[in-house]
Amino acid sequence: MELLNKTLSAIQEPDATSEEKALERLNSLTKPQGSLGVLEDIVVKLAGIYRTPKVVSGPKVVLVMAGDHGVVEEGVSAALQSVTPEMVLNFLAGGAAINVFARHSGAKVVVTDVGIAAPPINDENLKHCRIRSGTGNIAKGPAMTREEAVEALEVGIRLVNEEIENGAQIIATGEMGIGNTTPSSAILAAFSKRPVEEITGRGTGIDDKCLERKKKAIASAIEINKPDASDGLDVLSKVGGLEIGAMAGVMLGAAARKKPVLVDGFICGAAALIASSLSAMSKKYMIASHLSKEPGHKVMLDLLGLKPFLHMDMRLGEGTGAALTFPIIEAAIKMYNEMATFEEAGVVM
Repeated sequence: MELLNKTLSAIQEPDATSEEKALERLNSLTKPQGSLGVLEDIVVKLAGIYRTPKVVSGPKVVLVMAGDHGVVEEGVSAALQSVTPEMVLNFLAGGAAINVFARHSGAKVVVTDVGIAAPPINDENLKHCRIRSGTGNIAKGPAMTREEAVEALEVGIRLVNEEIENGAQIIATGEMGIGNTTPSSAILAAFSKRPVEEITGRGTGIDDKCLERKKKAIASAIEINKPDASDGLDVLSKVGGLEIGAMAGVMLGAAARKKPVLVDGFICGAAALIASSLSAMSKKYMIASHLSKEPGHKVMLDLLGLKPFLHMDMRLGEGTGAALTFPIIEAAIKMYNEMATFEEAGVVM
């Protein structure tokens, strides 16, 4: 709890002066003011986060957290739980979508076992931070203890601190865990108070019968566990996931170290809700990469006050949407640094 408390106390308001100076430069460039829309907005946001109007590109990292969920016992997923460790091996071998997109954008991928329900994977490139082998079945009881929830958050904080110490300037979150849209929907239900039917989607593509089981499991999780929306740790421990907690820790750690964090899709959005409930200020360090096809994702982003970059009907997870957003952010930074001003170009308006 000491690391979590220290991190929360270190999260500060982004620097308004740097934002103003960045906007002044943007308004002096050879274009109508505001004509590059979100590209201009992101530069201003980065200036405030980095606390300098001299915004430059830097090393990028995607932190992928893996964990399993006891609620798969309820038949809420089309895939078997054994897919989680198999996909982790695929990540480590560089064969997954996140690896392809990260290579395309020049980002490093770091994979962590926070709570896979399988024998440990023997690979030196895997971060071994397992707290327990999968969560409890939230349809029947809490996902984890409050102490385990804190531990999951602190795993994420330690990992992002390590990457920042190694030079990372922009962070992205990703995940792997069969069944994890179910706890994510439960987290959203706890915070939004919206009907389960409105915010529960098909995840990996489940059929109608499976979708009904999923809705029933989420409703049971809320009724049995009674998560307290005023206490993010309570929500995480009762209806969350270990990988969700670790991603929330990454978001908090990045904010404390004054670094932006790209939030991927629906499961990462659930982590962002946990992080923002523990520190409302942390939202100002988050960048929504895309709008997932999951019906609850827009509700999440509205609660967070975040506007997504991409609208591509994606629902894979892994951090794929975040990795695709890296080049857009870099384009915005290049525009900011390389475009001529009206004065430099000799253009009189």
